[in-house]
Amino acid sequence: MTNKLERLPKHIGFIIDGNGRWAKERGLPRSAGHKAGCKTLSLIIKECFYTYNIPVVSIYAFSTENWNRPQKEVDYLMSLFKDYTSKDFLNEFPEVKLNIMGDESKFPDGLANSARETAVLSEKNSKYILNLGINYSGQDELVRAVNNIIRDGKKDIDRQTIEDYLYTKGQPKLDFVVRTSGEQRLSNFMLWQVAYAEMYFPTTYWPSFKKKELYNALKEFQGRNRRFGAIKE
Repeated sequence: MTNKLERLPKHIGFIIDGNGRWAKERGLPRSAGHKAGCKTLSLIIKECFYTYNIPVVSIYAFSTENWNRPQKEVDYLMSLFKDYTSKDFLNEFPEVKLNIMGDESKFPDGLANSARETAVLSEKNSKYILNLGINYSGQDELVRAVNNIIRDGKKDIDRQTIEDYLYTKGQPKLDFVVRTSGEQRLSNFMLWQVAYAEMYFPTTYWPSFKKKELYNALKEFQGRNRRFGAIKE
């Protein structure tokens, strides 16, 4: 299938939505949806990197607003993230740099330790980058950038200055955003980076978003006429 896709994004973002609804429709607890969603996450990341050779993948896994969910669900998600960012990550993705997007100060100790350790151990990997958004907010990312710019005494701020203080510093621009489950909004995801990104909103719930669905999304990207504000015939 890949030989039919001549134009691929260099940076793709996923808003992984629909785990709970997927579980509810099957009479399962929400935790089952999150567990299934985690398996899909590994599958899709591998496809993006190793099948389609997309250099950067960004995942919106847990927003700053998600702390308002029931504590039992939050605790389960934190345990999944801890396992996902453990040393096993390096075995599963040996060429991938893990970059955590989000405020780590609220992470449980176990998650904070595993995420930081894996980020350090993988920091020299340059072929692929996984931006994993946990306790992430696009607005908070911009506030963080502005505060750090002020702290460093920067003057005459331009776009490049701001980009140098984002979690995605030095990375290719975000080309394509996929939000599963049919919801058609960004929900505070990468608000600066999304400026000229194409968007795609399949109705498939995230746990059911497999290889075929990814291929269909990338095929959709092929047909987009990306003008970047200019007129193209």
